[in-house]
Amino acid sequence: MLRTALLFLFQILLTAAHAQSLNVLSAAEKKDGWKLLFDGKNLKGWHAYNGKTPGSAWIVEDGAVKLNVPERAGNKAKNGGDIVSDEMVTGDFEFKAEWKVSKYANSGIFFFVDESPKNKNMHDTGLELQVIDDKIYEGAKENTHRASDFFGIANARLREGNPQGEWNKIHFIVKKGKLTVYQNEFMVQEHDLGGSNWKQRVANSGLKAAPIGKGVYKGRFGLQDWGSTVWYRNIKLRKL
Repeated sequence: MLRTALLFLFQILLTAAHAQSLNVLSAAEKKDGWKLLFDGKNLKGWHAYNGKTPGSAWIVEDGAVKLNVPERAGNKAKNGGDIVSDEMVTGDFEFKAEWKVSKYANSGIFFFVDESPKNKNMHDTGLELQVIDDKIYEGAKENTHRASDFFGIANARLREGNPQGEWNKIHFIVKKGKLTVYQNEFMVQEHDLGGSNWKQRVANSGLKAAPIGKGVYKGRFGLQDWGSTVWYRNIKLRKL
C-alpha cells in the first residue's frame, strides 16, 4: 500500500515538474543564447500574416498556442488566419518547437517567410515543414505532404512522427549552408542549400519565385491555419 502511494506521489511530482518546464529556458539554454518565441501565457511576439492582432481562433490553452476550430470559413478557421513571428532571422540559427494535431488535422511550421503585401499567402513565400495527422494519407502513395516533409520539395528520410493527440518535437538547424531537421530526435531532413539537388527541388516547387528560390534564406517564422485544430508549444530560437 505504501509503495503504491509513493509511486502515485512520484508520478504527480513528475507531471508537475514537466508542466513547470514548459515554455521556459534552462540555465544552460540561456547561457547558449536561446530565446523563447512563446511564453505560454499570451501571443505576444506573433501577429497575423500581413496584419496585426492574430485572429480570435488563435488562443492559449494549457501552455500551448492553439488554433481552435469549432467552425470553418473555407479552408481556414473562422476568425483564424496564418500567424507569423515578430522575430526575424537573417543568418544561421536553430529553432525548436513541439506540435500536436487533432484527428485528420493539417498545418505547418513555416521558415524564411517574406511578409509583404506582394505575397498574398504565407505558403507562397515560406518553406513549410509539414504538421499533419499522417492517417490522412494512410494507404496512399508516398508524397511530400506527410509530417516533417518539406511540402512540395522533399520527403522526410524517416517516418518517426507520433500519432494524433501526442506531442512531436522539431529541431531545425541552418548552419554554414547546411539545413538539418530532427523530428523526435531522429534526423529526417539534411540538405546542402548551395547544392544542385536542393536548388533543383526548389526550382520545381511552388517556391521557385520566393526568396529561397533565389538563394535568400531570411525572414519570419509562421504557423499555418488550414482549418483544423493544432497546438504548438516550447517554441525557441537561437541565432548562431
